[in-house]
Amino acid sequence: MVLEYAEGSKLYVPLSQSYLVSRYIGAHEERPVLSKLGSPKWQQTKALAQQKIIGYAAELLELYAQRSLEKTAVLGEDSEELQLFEQEFPYTETVDQLLAVQAIKEDLKAKKPMERLLSGDVGYGKTEVAMRAAFKMAFEGKKQVALLVPTTLLALQHFETFQERFQGYPLKIGLLSRFQTPKQNLKTLQELKTGDLKIIIGTHRLLSQDVVFHDLGLLIIDEEHRFGVRAKEKLKKLRQNQKIDALSMSATPIPRTLYMSLINIRDISQINTPPQDRLPIQTILTESSEELIREAISLETARQGQLFILHNRVETIFQRKAFLEKIAPQARLFVVHGQMSALEIENIFHAFKNYAADILLTTTIIESGIDIPNANTILIENADTFGLADLYQLRGRVGRWNRRAFAYLLVPKGRKLSDLARRRLAALAEAPLFGGGAKIAMRDLEIRGAGDLLGAKQSGQLAQVGFHLYCKLLKKAIEALKAKKPFSFLEPKMEFSQKALLPESYIREKEIRMEIYHRLGEASSASELDLLFQELCDRFGKPPEETAWLFSFTRLKLAATESSIFHLKFGERTLFLEKQAGDKKFSQVFVLPSEVQKKPALLERFVLDLFQKIN
Repeated sequence: MVLEYAEGSKLYVPLSQSYLVSRYIGAHEERPVLSKLGSPKWQQTKALAQQKIIGYAAELLELYAQRSLEKTAVLGEDSEELQLFEQEFPYTETVDQLLAVQAIKEDLKAKKPMERLLSGDVGYGKTEVAMRAAFKMAFEGKKQVALLVPTTLLALQHFETFQERFQGYPLKIGLLSRFQTPKQNLKTLQELKTGDLKIIIGTHRLLSQDVVFHDLGLLIIDEEHRFGVRAKEKLKKLRQNQKIDALSMSATPIPRTLYMSLINIRDISQINTPPQDRLPIQTILTESSEELIREAISLETARQGQLFILHNRVETIFQRKAFLEKIAPQARLFVVHGQMSALEIENIFHAFKNYAADILLTTTIIESGIDIPNANTILIENADTFGLADLYQLRGRVGRWNRRAFAYLLVPKGRKLSDLARRRLAALAEAPLFGGGAKIAMRDLEIRGAGDLLGAKQSGQLAQVGFHLYCKLLKKAIEALKAKKPFSFLEPKMEFSQKALLPESYIREKEIRMEIYHRLGEASSASELDLLFQELCDRFGKPPEETAWLFSFTRLKLAATESSIFHLKFGERTLFLEKQAGDKKFSQVFVLPSEVQKKPALLERFVLDLFQKIN
């Protein structure tokens, strides 16, 4: 790799050290200022960030300790009723779904509260996983379950899905949203307080002061990234005060959430496997035209399918309706938007689901979780005005069946797109055909910048060193503090004459070699290295001696870091070592026995024993 510094200076980085280079994601769109090659400015910037990171790591560990306090509901093995409930699922679970279910069950059995993120693409079966967790808590734990969702339409859909799935079991389910009358909501609140209601599904209304739970055990949050700061603060207090289990679900987890899972404040389960017979969505980015819209309607209605047409301006939505009726007079059309009454929205939604219309002309009210398998074409007007995660969610309203789906990202004819909009649209069009939600979230982070990802106090350091390096340093600090060991951000300097590399004859593809070097450099424990070594044996066969040396020296580098050794130099017969002890540094030379000099495993064992003695 070639790195270019200020004033055109260049530095050549060997592939084996490519893990030291990461993509810069800062806090804004501006390009970072480059340093001069040899200037101490970058080291000073990094040192300042490291000082701040240590304090922040301690704060996060305090949060982690609070999370580890014993909760009230510790569940046991699965009941016969839960096994029967799982058998009644009408589809075949994917492997990822089963792994997620098992991980959640283990969390519910543990003494510390669950704090798990369930990440998976739209339509990949997150709701079924959540329903099994809800059943276990409500039926076996005899405690209440709250499902919090961002929109009234999604609340209604979840309510109907839960009622259908839980039919025949003695678990009363309630709905709290503006779709209910004040009288219905009052009755729901009373039943929630007395404990008669076991499962409650609701919007932000669930966070109101008058909502009192009898005995809450599990909180499920759908599309967590859609909730604002105030809502999240209330959720945080609810979790901490009541010591409850919490499960969050998202198709496009926000980078803050991904980052929390990276540093083990949060556990993560990912559903990457699409359901059986699921076909990828065909994404078409194009200028809008009357002919194109007419053709899209014609193609979908010809196969007895339905369409969403997204027009996100309530003031002009009925003018758009007149236009669509003119160009496609044969198509039946409904209009729905958020300013309609709750009863109107509910009736239109049900009628469209029951195929009483071919087209639903709508605003972004359909963005989260709406599941209509027969609707497999969506036209998103003015697509350049939406955020990347929003577009991804909207596209996910189609393609939920075994039929080819189409998503048209329409931009007005002749409109000049901003660089930001162009990059967003291109990112969506180029997204993986399956399981791209987490990748979209990271791509969105790259386009928008990291901002105050970790709060105002940390954004300055994050902007200076970049998202990836910040997370790497933070993870290292947290692991050291948890283990109550001294730690250093410095990479120990290693000098040796042995060939330690991944030969081209062993791994031919340059990209894979680069990936393995990166994983070696990022490894934080000997067990991680053992797993990686086993993976190489499985994929490429027995590693050659050069690779064995590479792994041995990597293990020694990790051990040197833990022992505050910042320099190791292997000579023909000697080992030179420099160590930090408090504020002092000292160096020492050791003689290497002849029998260990030519065998990676023997040299590694000898040096590790040496580290223990000098410690």
